[in-house]
Amino acid sequence: MRPRDDQGHRVIPVVDWLLETTSLCEFLQRLAHEAVETVPGAHGCDVTVQRRHRPLTVVGTGGTGGIADRQDEDQHGQDDSPSLQVLRTGRIVHAPDLREEHRWGSYPAYASSLGIRSVLSLPVGIGGDTAGALSLYGTGPGVFTHRDEELLVRFAAQAGGGIALAQRLADAEDFSQDLQTAMRSRAVIDQAIGAVMQQRQCDADEAFAILRDLSQRTNLKLREVCTRLLTSLSGRPPEHRPPLRPRP
Repeated sequence: MRPRDDQGHRVIPVVDWLLETTSLCEFLQRLAHEAVETVPGAHGCDVTVQRRHRPLTVVGTGGTGGIADRQDEDQHGQDDSPSLQVLRTGRIVHAPDLREEHRWGSYPAYASSLGIRSVLSLPVGIGGDTAGALSLYGTGPGVFTHRDEELLVRFAAQAGGGIALAQRLADAEDFSQDLQTAMRSRAVIDQAIGAVMQQRQCDADEAFAILRDLSQRTNLKLREVCTRLLTSLSGRPPEHRPPLRPRP
């Protein structure tokens, strides 16, 4: 049985979803499927968020034969679409019949060709800002009602905090991976500097300048130059061990 609040409205177990999923995309997929379950007339759903200044869409078809999947493949190649309008304006968009729709350039004809007749898209907000767009698709005209819109507004309000937290977790994971990559690069560069110091009998600054000049002349990244140098000296690729830290 799904949990409900004091007014009888469904409560979305966002924290439980975050604990059960392993990525931002998986969390959004769960959110999309739950939205389809919330609105009986929905035959497909997607959730669009901004990631690295680009719209990222996770599609939940709700077992309807991939209608939302197929239209999503080219949605952001269009000049405009309901979800992109929501991201820009932060306002609800309702298209009762795409065959009579004149907004969004070629999008209505494209979606109609895939069997989509109606769209209801609304913002998922956090503290007054638009964090994403939740869009539902129907195979018939006029399938979404004012009641559906009220349900989705509450749904989006509860989901907004979860999306914000999921994005922060994803950003933290990306930062951790970037940091590990940087440390591995630093380790290879430090090893190469030591090798040049030994060969040329020079200090670290001079050795680094030699490697940097070689990088510029060969048009290779510094890490690649250092990797090739160490491989040629030892006959095997360098170990990607982290740089030594001074003892306290």
